[in-house]
Amino acid sequence: MTATTTEPASRRKAAGGSSSFVARHFGVLSISVVFLVLFVVFSVQADAFLTANNLVNVLRQVAPTVIVAMAMTFVITTGQIDLSVGSIVGLSAAALGLWAETGNAIVALALTMVMGLGIGLLSGALTAYGRLQSFIVTLAALTAVRGVALLVTEGFSTPIDSPWIVPLGQGKLLGLYTPTWIALAVVVLAWYVFSQTRFGRYVVAVGSNAESLRRSGVDIRRIRMIVLGMTGFAAALAGVITAARLSSGSPNSGTMFELEVITAVVLGGTSLMGGRGSVIGSAIGALTLGIISNGLVLLRVDVYWVPIVQGIILVVAILLNSKLFGRFSRASV
Repeated sequence: MTATTTEPASRRKAAGGSSSFVARHFGVLSISVVFLVLFVVFSVQADAFLTANNLVNVLRQVAPTVIVAMAMTFVITTGQIDLSVGSIVGLSAAALGLWAETGNAIVALALTMVMGLGIGLLSGALTAYGRLQSFIVTLAALTAVRGVALLVTEGFSTPIDSPWIVPLGQGKLLGLYTPTWIALAVVVLAWYVFSQTRFGRYVVAVGSNAESLRRSGVDIRRIRMIVLGMTGFAAALAGVITAARLSSGSPNSGTMFELEVITAVVLGGTSLMGGRGSVIGSAIGALTLGIISNGLVLLRVDVYWVPIVQGIILVVAILLNSKLFGRFSRASV
């Protein structure tokens, strides 16, 4: 009698464990399936897609999105959003070109990164300590920062030929471009901070139960400000890479970039309501958008369809993640 009752119990335990695993990693699993399906489809339909040269170029092109998506995962997990990253990319690219033209390239790089960090921290301070919504603050920054970029350059691009800067976008190591290696390093660092440190746990707690965390003595305002500073710094880095790859600092760089980054993060399973995020899922989401853009171009689909497809994917991703994740969460309880 005991043996007959033990077996079903063990089976129920195993089923519950597998269900719980799916619920915890649903975002990563779902976007991984989508990525694999698209990869196979484009491999079959486009002859040039699976070539080494094309895949290496895709990894280089998607690197800025991956880098900013890592920081955006922290921001959205806290229940905030940053709409200014595209404009910071444009200002950083333009400022790097101007500063590199008139001074030391290393100083220009440092000033560009500090500027991006400063813009992010300013948005964070207005949000956290000024008690303004991050949506409003970063929406205002989106227009203001882009305006500054256009003002200081008068709408023109600045050529960049510094041997210290150009390799950041065009250099190669072990067959991969430098931006790919930088993006990979950022992913590893973001995963470690998000998953293995106290700060990462605080980020999740701010988005899921901020009041409880505040009562335990943690300054949640500082965390909210720091994560927005992270997106400013990451966007500046993306601007540097973009300018180095094109050998030109353009104030129009990063237009609609924020949509691509947010789409990648949501595709990866991070909840727009906060409290749930996945660094690895965001990286796979960015790669998915990259192969969609590349695959559509190789199939000679009109380039104007790319943002349309990305917008549709964003809506569908939010719908599926909210419905299916909720269903798996209830099933695992």
